[in-house]
Amino acid sequence: MSFAPALSSAAADQRFVLDHVVRLDEIAAAGRFAAASPDVIEAVLDGIAQFAHGEWAPLAKVGDTVGATWTPEGVRMPQGFADAYRAYVEGGWGTIGVEEEWGGQGLPFVVQAAVLETLGTANMAFALAPTLTVGAIEALAHHGSPEQQATYLPKLATGEWTGTMNLTEPQAGSDVGALRSTATPRGDGTFLIKGTKIFISFGDHDLTDNIVHLVLARTPDAPAGTRGISLFLVPKVRLDGTPNDVRVVSIEHKMGLHASPTCVLSFGDHDDCVGELIGPEFGGMRAMFTMMNNARLNVGLQGVQVAEGATQKAAAYARDRVQGAREGKAAAIVEHADVRRMLLRMKAQTMAARALVYYACGQVDRATLGDARARERLEIMTPLAKAHATDLGNEVASLGVQVHGGMGYVEETGAAQYFRDARITPIYEGTNGIQAADLVGRKLALSNGGAFADLIADMCAEAAHPALVRLIDACEGIGRRLQGANADDRQAASYPFMTMLSVAACGWLMERQARAGDADAVKKTAAAFYLDQIVPEALGLEAAATADASVLYALPADAF
Repeated sequence: MSFAPALSSAAADQRFVLDHVVRLDEIAAAGRFAAASPDVIEAVLDGIAQFAHGEWAPLAKVGDTVGATWTPEGVRMPQGFADAYRAYVEGGWGTIGVEEEWGGQGLPFVVQAAVLETLGTANMAFALAPTLTVGAIEALAHHGSPEQQATYLPKLATGEWTGTMNLTEPQAGSDVGALRSTATPRGDGTFLIKGTKIFISFGDHDLTDNIVHLVLARTPDAPAGTRGISLFLVPKVRLDGTPNDVRVVSIEHKMGLHASPTCVLSFGDHDDCVGELIGPEFGGMRAMFTMMNNARLNVGLQGVQVAEGATQKAAAYARDRVQGAREGKAAAIVEHADVRRMLLRMKAQTMAARALVYYACGQVDRATLGDARARERLEIMTPLAKAHATDLGNEVASLGVQVHGGMGYVEETGAAQYFRDARITPIYEGTNGIQAADLVGRKLALSNGGAFADLIADMCAEAAHPALVRLIDACEGIGRRLQGANADDRQAASYPFMTMLSVAACGWLMERQARAGDADAVKKTAAAFYLDQIVPEALGLEAAATADASVLYALPADAF
């Protein structure tokens, strides 16, 4: 099977979810998103599928085998990447979700997500470059000064420049409040930035002339912890064309995503790294969460990307691989019951992950239009979309290797690359354990539990399958109990509860898809499989979600 028909089929799946899960017509009815007409959406989805097939997919293998390389002059991308990125910029694909005043097309965020999904399915590592830029655009659009927006947003919108997030430091890890990078006033409104940041995706490359780094740092006498953090704009190249004092120290040697350079960056080695404050002093955490919430949805989207790619590859292999016989004739392995079980599970989980992430992205657009209910719904859906979709991406990629059998364990087939690339997604932009903690620690309490109750009510209003109704009821009971539980019990229950609630939300959206008048046999069968087999599995987590936390603390630390 060639990649083009597969991408075209995926575009049809995307359109179906936009129509029946996101209900894009309601969003497009608002003046702000009036450009999102059906013919425009169809042209975007089909166009990006053709572009991804022609320009980005052929580079996936060289990106994995050669990867980005460090040199004293900076990071160098594999051959072909610069030309493919230039084609992306010239095609205007970076402008999809950016407001028109900054040179964008003004289409909804969820449409931009669909574009990124297709790019990532073709070449997940490469797609991290525009994905990180989206976060930088969001931060500047919400918190930048008019001058910063006018200067940087048009270049970021087209992709002519890329953007990065610089949060993590060697000694801090996920504890952002422990960062030590400093920002000292120069007396002219700018700051001297000094410090080291690690795990910076696309922190350096040779795709563009400039990179816009958004850097968390502390000003002199800043309060300790997260209260004292500010956000700074630090370009790799200053506006006068001179290089800023930013150095790429090294890139990580990773399990996967080899064409996405993960950099250690040093700012101010020569005390000449100049940056600008974004937003108010000590407003770094607020600005950071604008970036992070966007990034978390886009990481959930990576779960969809890898699941879609792994499913396409496994299905094509199963149709072509002849092994054994059926009714006395040689048969492809797709005829075997267990292979069909795996393929159907892969298809159903990919559909579920896409529905969950697209639904959350649609809430971004509804919130942008001023819908306060959607803003709260987005808050509670974000940890589900980030964590569950990436868990599913890993499951589906692993099943893809299994469908290939022994050939899946060797690199020539490409099945292993999906598995390796997927593994980082439950880790970065807030580990999935942190997402679970956020769900039970903060999101259940929104509006005194009203946001959670509202979600449960919406699911109950549509749910018909008996197992789904039981799962939603179980989630409601556990959620109410956790709202009044102590911290240890909440944290102990957090991951199984998050999984249960995620599966309930996916089941709700899968059932909605199955009811659509234009749902084909594949979608109806995958939804039936999900409701009959995957939803009951989630009910089995109820014991873990209601267990006493004491067993987790029964052993001393040195016993592990």
